[in-house]
Amino acid sequence: MAIDESKATLAPTAIAEAQSANSRAGPEFLNQAALAANVVGMGVGVKWTNGEPTGEPALLVLVTHKLALDQLSPADVVPQRLADMQTDVLAVGYPVAGHGEPLDVGPQTLARRVRPAKGGYSVGHKDITAGTIATCVYDILPGGTVSPPAHGVGVPRQYHILSNNHVLANSNAAALGDPILQPGPHDGGVDPADRIATLTRFVPITMDPPVPRALHRNLVDAAIAGGQFHDLDREIYWVGYARGWRQKRDIAVGTVVKKTGRTTNFTTGRITAINATIDVAYGSQVARFIDQIVTTNISAGGDSGSLITTVDNVAVGLLFAGSAVATIVNQIENVRALLRVEVAEQIL
Repeated sequence: MAIDESKATLAPTAIAEAQSANSRAGPEFLNQAALAANVVGMGVGVKWTNGEPTGEPALLVLVTHKLALDQLSPADVVPQRLADMQTDVLAVGYPVAGHGEPLDVGPQTLARRVRPAKGGYSVGHKDITAGTIATCVYDILPGGTVSPPAHGVGVPRQYHILSNNHVLANSNAAALGDPILQPGPHDGGVDPADRIATLTRFVPITMDPPVPRALHRNLVDAAIAGGQFHDLDREIYWVGYARGWRQKRDIAVGTVVKKTGRTTNFTTGRITAINATIDVAYGSQVARFIDQIVTTNISAGGDSGSLITTVDNVAVGLLFAGSAVATIVNQIENVRALLRVEVAEQIL
C-alpha cells in the first residue's frame, strides 16, 4: 500500500525542533555505561503510527531489532519522550562497515576491470577485498571554501577516485602512496597489472578500543586515491553524472535516493533518519559516527563507497555501512570538507 508522501517528510521548522532535542538528549541516552539493550544510535525522523507516517517529528532511537514490551526489562524500554520530543523506534540491524565480506557476483557485473573507471565499479586497496568507486573527484580549486561552502576556479592539481577509508586505506592501516587496484583484489585485481591509483588522503577513523565511544567524533569513512586523468571517469554506471551536491541542512527525511554499487548494482531507497549518531562495527572494534544519514536497505557487502544521489542526480552522501535492513551514509558536505575535494560544481 502506498504511503502518504506528504507525511513521510518533515518541514524545516520540524527538523530544527527535532535536531535541538537530539543534541540535548543524545549524549546522555547513548552513554555506554547505561545504554539500553539493542540500542545502537539515535537520529531525527518522522513518527510512524500503525505502519503509516504521521508527518510529525520524532527522535528516532535506532535499535538492532524491535521487541515487544513484555520482552524488555523496564530499564530497556524507550521513553515516550526525550528532551520534550516524542520518540519512535527504528530497527537498523547490526551496522557493519561494508556489511562484512563482499558477496560473490556473476561475471557480467561491475566487478570486472574497466578503463576509464566509472563510479559503481569494484575497487580496493591492495590488502583488502573489494568495495565500490563513488565517482572521480578533484582537489578544491583556488578560492574554494568549506565553511561556508563555495567553489573555486582554476586547474585541478590532481584527480582522484573517491571511496571509503576501509576500501582505499584498509581501515587506517594503509600508508599514503599504497597501490589501489581496479577491480579490487576479491574480484581478481592484482598489483601492478591492475593498479589504477595510489592512496592520496584519508580521514582517520577513531575506534573503540582503544578510545571510549563517548569521545568519538567520527563524521566520515572516506578516502581518495590519485590517478591519471585518462583512467578516471566521473560518470556513475546506470546513474549518470552528479549534476551537483546538497548541503546537509537541505537533506530531508523521506527523500528517495539511488545508488550504483559493485554488488547490488542499481538500487533505490528512502532516507529514514538524519543527524544520526550510530555505532558501526569494524571487525572486533566499534566506531561511533555522528551526523549520519540512515536509509532503507539499498546495499550489501562490496557496495561500500557508492555515491548516494537523489533521483535527479544530486549527490547527498557516501555509503559506508549497513545491515540487512538499513544502509548508513556519510553526509557529502562532510566528505567534501574533510577530504577537500569536489564531487560536482554546483550546490543544489
